[in-house]
Amino acid sequence: MVFSGCELVEIEKGVPRCVEKSIKRFSKTACHDDGANVMEYSFQGKTVYVFDMGTCGADLSSQVIDSECNELGRLGGITGNTQIGGVEFSTATFIRTVWQD
Repeated sequence: MVFSGCELVEIEKGVPRCVEKSIKRFSKTACHDDGANVMEYSFQGKTVYVFDMGTCGADLSSQVIDSECNELGRLGGITGNTQIGGVEFSTATFIRTVWQD
């Protein structure tokens, strides 16, 4: 568990430090009580994290970053993007949910 100010932000253990910091920032802007989450995947030989804002907006995209917090791209959104770096993200393997609102 990670504490952020007066607010408790529960993040699973083993998440890289920069990703923890990104989750803390994200938790302040994500749609609360609408399914916002951060999920960990294996994609193209890397561990990546998908920051999903939840269902509070129809055209919101989900940021995808690697374990060093480099942005790899965005999924969904108004265009319905399904690729990261030209590769279908459906080939990714879900590992775990590391944070959820």
